[in-house]
Amino acid sequence: MIVCVCRRVSDREIARHARAGMSFDDIQFELGVATQCGRCEGCARDVVEQCTSGHNVAALHCETTVVAWPQSVAAA
Repeated sequence: MIVCVCRRVSDREIARHARAGMSFDDIQFELGVATQCGRCEGCARDVVEQCTSGHNVAALHCETTVVAWPQSVAAA
């Protein structure tokens, strides 16, 4: 699933980097996740946390609520 819409970063891509030993800050720098609107930061951090705590990729899930884009952003 796409976690960061602004940068089109998936949970699998974040998980791959986390399993390679990268911290959230490293992943943020490398992929640009949570550097624009910031709405994905909670979910991205959840993915990193789940990967570093020994969960399987298939079991990844985000606890954040998806919020609809404001009309001004969606029309851009």
